[in-house]
Amino acid sequence: MLAASWAPLSPAERAVAIEVLTHGPVSRTEIARKLNLSAGSLTRLTKPLIESGLLVEDPAPVTVTTRQGRPSQPLDIVADSRYFVGFKITEDAVYGVVTTLKSDIVATRTLPLHTHVPDDVAALLHTMTEDFALSFPRLAGIGVGVGGHVQGRTGVVASPFLGWENVPFAELLEQRTALPVVVENDVAALVEAEAWFGAGRGLDRFAVLTIGAGIGYGLVIGGQLVRTPDDSRGIGRRWIIDPHGPLTPDGDRGSVVSLLAIPSIRYQVRAATGRDHTYDEILTLAAAGDPMAARVVAEAGRALGTVVAQIANFAMPEKILLAGEGVGLVDVAGPAIRSALHANRHPLADPVAMETKISDFNDWARGAAVLAIQILVLGAPKD
Repeated sequence: MLAASWAPLSPAERAVAIEVLTHGPVSRTEIARKLNLSAGSLTRLTKPLIESGLLVEDPAPVTVTTRQGRPSQPLDIVADSRYFVGFKITEDAVYGVVTTLKSDIVATRTLPLHTHVPDDVAALLHTMTEDFALSFPRLAGIGVGVGGHVQGRTGVVASPFLGWENVPFAELLEQRTALPVVVENDVAALVEAEAWFGAGRGLDRFAVLTIGAGIGYGLVIGGQLVRTPDDSRGIGRRWIIDPHGPLTPDGDRGSVVSLLAIPSIRYQVRAATGRDHTYDEILTLAAAGDPMAARVVAEAGRALGTVVAQIANFAMPEKILLAGEGVGLVDVAGPAIRSALHANRHPLADPVAMETKISDFNDWARGAAVLAIQILVLGAPKD
């Protein structure tokens, strides 16, 4: 199953490969300008990348011409030269995707997760990888995204959803698949994917706020995800919006999690009405004017507007992406969100550039595959 890999890239070669990967097809002239390289240096750097099959010269010339007046052939990534598997592990299912080198999803599969025993989970992912390999034999690596604190992209230190502590999951999966494996916090993986190939592409400062079973946050500055020792430690539970706000089932009061997370919103409605509703049903009831659902959703909207304003005030990103399976809230609670944004921003501040994306679990799995592309192909730093 193991596909041949490329030779390790030098820092300069990696910079060229990333430029083509995230912006290609792109002319040599543009690459040289952005990376401050001479034509000779660029030729020297691209030659081994083309010979290895990572880059290709597009036969269609671009409009930029050389000083001699000849059309410049753009460079592009050979997208289908290798494929990558990405997994998103939730409490009750595993979502798997296969992507090209450009992160385009070409296959998906979902299987229920009946156990959280690490060996059994690794065995299930091995089975899914074998199935993918039947149609995509040139698999080059695997990325795994989990909700939890991950150290060194190899071991899950803590995952409340899975009950894991100090699990060397990458090693468990590598032993079964004979493929290199990268394990990462799922939010970090999603942010990396959006920064390279999605809403944050080409931006210097970019933030992502995810709304779902929990609350996630990531910040990109200078094209790099900002990392701290507190990554993936569940800061949403200590991000207090209203100290007199609602409780979660775990007893947190007024935090981002208690106000915005899907389980918390469902809990509030159930506690008030005695009836259990899905998240989508609550949004539908709120839109139709149901008093209790409308109150809970409006409160969540005010919390979301406050959080977005705080991110804009302190991180000053060029764009904030709201992602995750819970962002349908934006369509229903728009007035409350806008009111809170206005109340928490300077009157003369520029409008917040905000984009929403309802991310299903295949998008999260794609994020894990992008981490595999970064680490295993381009040699991005592991920490």
